[in-house]
Amino acid sequence: MGAGSVRARYLVYFQYLGTDFNGVAAVRGVQRAVGVQNYLEEAAERLNSVVPVKFTISSRTDAGVHALSNAAHLDIQRRSDLPPFSPEVLTEALNTHLKHPAIRVLQAFRVPSHFHARHAAISRTYLYRLATGCPRPDRVPVFERNRCWALQADCLDVAAMQEAAQHLLGTHDFSAFQSAGSPASSPVRTLRRASVSPDPASPFVLPEESRRLQFWSLEFESQSFLYKQVRRMTAVLVAVGLGALMPAQVKAILESQDPLGKHQSRVAPAHGLFLKSVLYEGLGPTSMQPPRMPSETQYRSHR
Repeated sequence: MGAGSVRARYLVYFQYLGTDFNGVAAVRGVQRAVGVQNYLEEAAERLNSVVPVKFTISSRTDAGVHALSNAAHLDIQRRSDLPPFSPEVLTEALNTHLKHPAIRVLQAFRVPSHFHARHAAISRTYLYRLATGCPRPDRVPVFERNRCWALQADCLDVAAMQEAAQHLLGTHDFSAFQSAGSPASSPVRTLRRASVSPDPASPFVLPEESRRLQFWSLEFESQSFLYKQVRRMTAVLVAVGLGALMPAQVKAILESQDPLGKHQSRVAPAHGLFLKSVLYEGLGPTSMQPPRMPSETQYRSHR
């Protein structure tokens, strides 16, 4: 660390449409694929930190998965004659230098140097969007494509799905809903909430289409999830909604701890999944205020 310079750690919230990305994590090397993190770190290069800025992502999402609000921590070390950025200036600066229109930084907070965006999270919520009444994938309105899983069925047995979801609540070994490649040391997780509910009519659907199209939301909350756990639970609940499984069978699938069974090995498409929120004690959406616009003097300091 340079003499007299101060390294400041920040927690930043950001959102993205995942369609164009190979997931949120950075892709290193010469591959054509790119992650959201690549663009965030490229924007951070313009902040002229004494040491390179690296984002430590709270919640990794796969290719095609979206985030209404993900989070990461980063360290910025400015020259000794410059004070640390205020969170508001950092937010504005990153958004100014981001080169992809599908990514936006929502807000930043100063946090202690020992804070860790992944380990400190107390809650993560995922939202999965379904659409029924769509006879073919190309009949999905263009503004909803890549933002929901379009089912060819005209309806779902939502009551049965809600009953089945109750079997997943609580602390269990979720091995049956874990995909290969998971870095987790234990398959035990505590699912605090699992809900299935109808969505209001989409504002992006014409009135004549809204009579046949119905949108649905599945939400899952836990401190953490296994690899592809949400998409696999979604696929099983959809099978219940379509009548291919009975609610009681979901309990048997969970207790089997077998990820290769006929029903639980199915994975819902990535493009219907949204990371809705990551919460921390004393930080996050409940304390968010509209960011203050930096003064011209403050803004020039990061260029």
